[in-house]
This record gives sequence, structure tokens and C-alpha cells, in this order.
Amino acid sequence: MIRWSPEQVELRAGLARWCDDLSADHVEQDAQGVFPREKWALIQKTGILGLPFGSPWGGLGQDLLTTMYVLEGLGLGCRDGGLSFSVTTSMASTGVPLQDFGSAELKDRYLPAICTGDAIGAHAITETESGSDALQMRTTAERDGDHFVLNGSKIFVSNGPIADLIVIYARTRPDAGALGITAFLVPGDTPGLGVGAPVAKMGLRTSPVSELYLDGCRVPASHVLGQVGGGFLVLDHVMKREILFSFIVNVGEMQHRLDRCVEYARKRQQFGQPIGSFQAVAHKIVDMKIRLETARKWLYDTGERLLTGANVTTELAIAKLLTSEANLESSLTAVQVFGGNGYMSEYGLEKDVRNAVAGRIYSGSNEMQYNRVAAMLGLGKTAPTKESPQS
Repeated sequence: MIRWSPEQVELRAGLARWCDDLSADHVEQDAQGVFPREKWALIQKTGILGLPFGSPWGGLGQDLLTTMYVLEGLGLGCRDGGLSFSVTTSMASTGVPLQDFGSAELKDRYLPAICTGDAIGAHAITETESGSDALQMRTTAERDGDHFVLNGSKIFVSNGPIADLIVIYARTRPDAGALGITAFLVPGDTPGLGVGAPVAKMGLRTSPVSELYLDGCRVPASHVLGQVGGGFLVLDHVMKREILFSFIVNVGEMQHRLDRCVEYARKRQQFGQPIGSFQAVAHKIVDMKIRLETARKWLYDTGERLLTGANVTTELAIAKLLTSEANLESSLTAVQVFGGNGYMSEYGLEKDVRNAVAGRIYSGSNEMQYNRVAAMLGLGKTAPTKESPQS
């Protein structure tokens, strides 16, 4: 069990004072389905966007576990799950690869804006034909002097309509498998880059998603992250952090939901006694607690192992599976405990259900995670020889 230092606790407490304002009107904003710019301005004031980034670029220089701990606090205090998702998307999809794979020039030019939130980040991986099989992407990047010319399209780009910087993965060598993919840092105003309108979706409605179109989009070769042909390694590195960052937010959300259900079950009277005294209700809430603590432990334990340089392919897949399923079950249980009230939009619990469904799909569908664990057990068509990205 991790023992958090007074400094870490203070850092998370500093975020907590903003959470009431971040949560204001969250039900109404979810119904509108529009990115809340005024709430993003509050996020900027919290300083949370700079957590894992170095002080030379205006970041807070915190390690992986501290970043996760504070992000759990975001999930605990902020009721706008879409806003939280946009935070972790910008941080993990753009800030992480920029800091860890970008040149000194790229970091000096773009990372300060990611740390402050003046620039919002996104990444573009998925395509219509390839889906979960990222290695089959068809978007191409052809060398032309000191530039690459990108052509193709992407779908399901979270933060796409609001992104100032997008990490785009494209194929630089045909039929080269993992060695044929390269990661590019592309400013949102680059000619030839088109972003579609926000697409309506089931949950996480305040975090906009769109398609992305590349038509002769010229990107300087200096904007390659890592090496040409090394995009697979960048993607693998990024997706580990994306899972840890986004799903630890879910842990905070589950904690808030559990606390709310316990309070309600103590106060709500039926048949002359609190509903929490009924075994059927109490056991449901106990299951919420068990799933919450299991997910929390797996995520933090996986983060600790990742810091040691261990291969966490199996642990990460299990942590993602456990947390996404626990979050969905937790949200459904909360609706059941609150009964008819839970089904009403004003209580915000039905919104939690819609948000939680997405966790079984993004960052590698749960079916893909089962396949990944099976492969690591030697049950796939071929035994795994290296880690694969959680795409």
C-alpha cells in the first residue's frame, strides 16, 4: 500500500478547492454536449495540466504515481467526466510523447502551452478500416525534402474539434508492419489538415470527438516524434500512460459514487428503516467497495512496476479490464440503489452509466485486452515476442 507524503496530499488538496466550480451545471452541460471553455479556463488555473512535465517547460515535475494520485482526486471531485477525459487526453496523448520523444526545439516551442492548457492536445490513431488493428492503418506520410506529406483520414479523435496540437500516426513505409509507422506532431492550423464537426455520442459529451482529414498536409521532418519508423514505440509508451491516467480518474469517480450511495442508504427510509439495513442493498454497496479497491490496487501496482522498467503488458490489460468493468457496474448499482431517483437525469447517475460504457471501448477494447492476456499466457496463435500498443 502506497503511503502518500504530506506534499502529495497537499497537492491533491489544492485541486479539491476548484472542484465545486468545475462541477457546476454538469448535468445541463452534458445535455448540451458542448465543450465547456469556461471550465477549461478553471482547469488551467489549477495547474493540473503540468503535473508530469518538467519545470523547464512550466510543469510541476511530478512522477507517475503522484500524477495518478492527483488525477484520482480530479475524478473524486469533478462531476464532469467529459472534462476530465479531455484533461487526460491532452496530457497523455500529446504532452507525454512530446516530452519523452520530441526534440529540444519541439519541447521548447510547444510543451509550455500544453502545461498551461493554452494548447489542447489530441492524437489520431484509429481509422475506419483498421479499427483496433492500428498496424493496418492506411494514412501515409511520404518524404518530400525536409517535409513529410500526409494523406488519409482518422476517426474517433478525442479533443479533435478543439485541439491545437495533434499527434498523428501515419505509415512511412508500406508493408513494414510496426517499423513502418511514424508519429508526427502537427499543429491544428497546418494547411491540408481538416477536422470534422463534433460527432454526437452516448457519453462523455463535453469531451468532443471528430474525424480528421489529411489532404497533402505538409509537416516538417523536424516534427517527427522519436525516429522515423519508430511510431509503434511512441504509441506503446503513450497508451500505457493513457490507461493509467484516464482510469485512475474513474477510480476517483467510483469513490465518489460509493460515498454517495452509503450516505443515501443510511438516510433513505423504506418500510420503517434505512434501506442500507436490507441485505440486498448492503451487499450491492459492498460489491461496489470491493470492485473499487481492486481497481485502485491494480492501477497503482501497475504504475509502480512501470516505473521499475518492468514489462507490464499483462498487468496493464488486467487493470484496464478490471477498472472499466468495475466503473460500469458501480454506475449501474448506484442507479439501482437510488431507485427511481437514480433514473432521473437531475441526479447525474444515469450520466455516469453512459460515461462508463466508453471505458470498455477506448484505450483498447476489453475484448482486445482479453486477447492480450491470453497471448501473454501462450494461448494465442503465436507466443508474444514484445509488447504491443493498447490501441
